[in-house]
Amino acid sequence: MIVNLYGTSAVSDEGHLKVGGIDTVQLGKKFGTALYVYDVAMIRDKARAFRSAFERENVNYQVAYASKAFSCMAMIQLAEEEGLSLDVVSGGELYTALKAGFPVERIHFHGNNKSESEIRMALDAEIGCFVVDNFYELSLLEQIAEEKNVKANVLLRITPGIEAHTHDYILTGQEDSKFGFDLQSGQVERAILDVTKMSAIHLLGLHCHIGSQIFETNGFVMAIEKIYSYLTTWYDAYGFEPEVLNLGGGFGIRYTSEDHPLPVGNYIEAMIETIRNQVTGQMNMPEIWIEPGRSLVGEAGLTLYTVGSHKNVPELRHYLAVDGGMTDNLRPALYQAKYEATIANRMNEAKDHLYSVAGKCCESGDMLIWDCQLQRAIAGDTMAVFSTGAYGYSMANNYNRLPRPAVVFVENGEANLVVERESYEDLVRHDLPLKQAIISK
Repeated sequence: MIVNLYGTSAVSDEGHLKVGGIDTVQLGKKFGTALYVYDVAMIRDKARAFRSAFERENVNYQVAYASKAFSCMAMIQLAEEEGLSLDVVSGGELYTALKAGFPVERIHFHGNNKSESEIRMALDAEIGCFVVDNFYELSLLEQIAEEKNVKANVLLRITPGIEAHTHDYILTGQEDSKFGFDLQSGQVERAILDVTKMSAIHLLGLHCHIGSQIFETNGFVMAIEKIYSYLTTWYDAYGFEPEVLNLGGGFGIRYTSEDHPLPVGNYIEAMIETIRNQVTGQMNMPEIWIEPGRSLVGEAGLTLYTVGSHKNVPELRHYLAVDGGMTDNLRPALYQAKYEATIANRMNEAKDHLYSVAGKCCESGDMLIWDCQLQRAIAGDTMAVFSTGAYGYSMANNYNRLPRPAVVFVENGEANLVVERESYEDLVRHDLPLKQAIISK
């Protein structure tokens, strides 16, 4: 019984799961487990689908990869190869982009609490745009830009009061949010007027992000209509119209059979049609930006584990433990996220066993999948958990002093190690002996 094949995955003659033309069991043996594996062809296909959707609509646009989903030098270089722009949310993500040689003019800097050092770093690098989140940042950015005698391009992030249907912890577009200027209370209008008095700031336009794992277009349509109901007033009063309208990301992906994401073109077509319907009179069609992150890399990634211990609680539950867990995939513990899996070396066998897949961390909440239908599994088998390409590596941690896994890109039958596995030595690299750590008075 062959199920749960994603991207370019297939089954070998030996009954092993293959991804990008490579046997996943052999990948686990060569690089060790837990192991993040990315199907590069699938990432390329997703990037091209987004760009093609805009090209068909004949509008000016940027598709910016939201690198918080998964950032490493190789991924940033892949985004550049596919003609994407790039979102960063910290000095570390910016540094990674600069080290990867990403074109600075296509870097957009997000974040609700950018530090002075991060702003200086970004201005020195001459990045393309700051997505300004609040009045404090706007004032700080103006001050530093004036000091450096440069002009910073900005988008104002706004909260339009539109909620996406998703998990409460990852809603960001509603009024009660730590992100952005509130539209309905007048904060956005005040920020626009403030910027007109700032000689070191150039206002490109507006940005909004209404949530994550969105499976319909209505939220985007409602957000655009609400934004334009204000823009029409501001245009009449101040002559303001955005050069750029950034509608964020949040496009849903498939984690389990319960998820039914739309083709990416459906989102883009709905956005553009709605904006065209709103642009009336003398207002111009803005350049449209979006920020896919999860939807570019989520389904393209899987995590390989080695099966270890079992615990069978009669008539209640059969626990199956693997050599990873909340250190390489925090989402089940953080969001109660759901995943599907398979025993990669038994792909031709029926999934007739019910397991709950446990991680190895010393936490009862370290459960990767509850009640998962799998093939019969024994110690030493290889398990593959699908759709772990977003927020797996980027949220990985060293709880219980577990080293973070390696990352491998696979494409056309070749495997490329892009992030080395951490060693125990890496874990103590920055530790100092007790006497050396003490600060004397």
